Amino acid sequence: MQTQFTTVSREGIAAMEVLIRPYIRRTPVLDLDGVFLKLECQQVAGSFKARGAFANLVTRPIPPAGVVAASGGNHGAAVAHAATCLGIACRIFVPDVSSPAKIERIRATDAELIVVPGTYPDALKASVADAAERGALMVHAFDQVETILGAGSVGKELEDALQSIDTVLVPVGGGGQIAGVSAWFDGRVRIVGVEPEGAPTMDYALRAGRPVEAPTGSIASDSLAGGTLGTLVYPIVERFVERAILVSDDEIRAAREGLWKRARVIAEPGGAAAFAALLSRKYEPARGERVAVIVSGGNTVVSWT
Repeated sequence: MQTQFTTVSREGIAAMEVLIRPYIRRTPVLDLDGVFLKLECQQVAGSFKARGAFANLVTRPIPPAGVVAASGGNHGAAVAHAATCLGIACRIFVPDVSSPAKIERIRATDAELIVVPGTYPDALKASVADAAERGALMVHAFDQVETILGAGSVGKELEDALQSIDTVLVPVGGGGQIAGVSAWFDGRVRIVGVEPEGAPTMDYALRAGRPVEAPTGSIASDSLAGGTLGTLVYPIVERFVERAILVSDDEIRAAREGLWKRARVIAEPGGAAAFAALLSRKYEPARGERVAVIVSGGNTVVSWT
């Protein structure tokens, strides 16, 4: 029997977490010199996106044509993984800027992969047309109630693990994760979004007072370049998120290196963005402040030679 979710709330996140628990990992929280890293890079399919993918597939009616998703890479890998686990037909659209590691993950599943010239908005446009033509279910990467509720389970796990948190630094692309985490904490902790200087979707939205088109150029463009903040996401962000911090590509590179050298954590560029805010001192914790950082994904090429 399908469970219908129409709004984003703490209660909805808790209920969704129960439904997706059989399919996802409770990822570890690593204490790195007093900063708590939530290692979603160790999630199934390599990123937090698995939470939203399963949330959609286990709660929404699936038509005979199956599901369609557009993605910079991680959401596509997650939906492809979830669909394969559940025996659902699946077609994934990604832009040609998607990383080889993410494309390889999708190709390792039973999903059909279609690579589209351009960036995420181009892949999204193609996927919407395909879903309409074939009658497939569209699984949005960030602007869908179920996607946000699934992502919110990251916040619940953080609170279960740490009990006391002052601040959570969250990487932002289209905003599904920060909306879910913000909704879970419901104003009880400080939420700060971190995004690339070249893909400032949340920063642009907060300045404009609404979601607006933003640039999509960054080393992290295959995970943190949604083109615009989600329309469902924006009211949650406006209510609960303190501010957006922009980090440069060089700062993201330094954060990836820092995560590896200090903690032997392998993160993709987007996954390291929130840590970049700390390492660059663009976010400086107060004395005694308990800060959690979401390392959102680890789908990257690793060479052992």
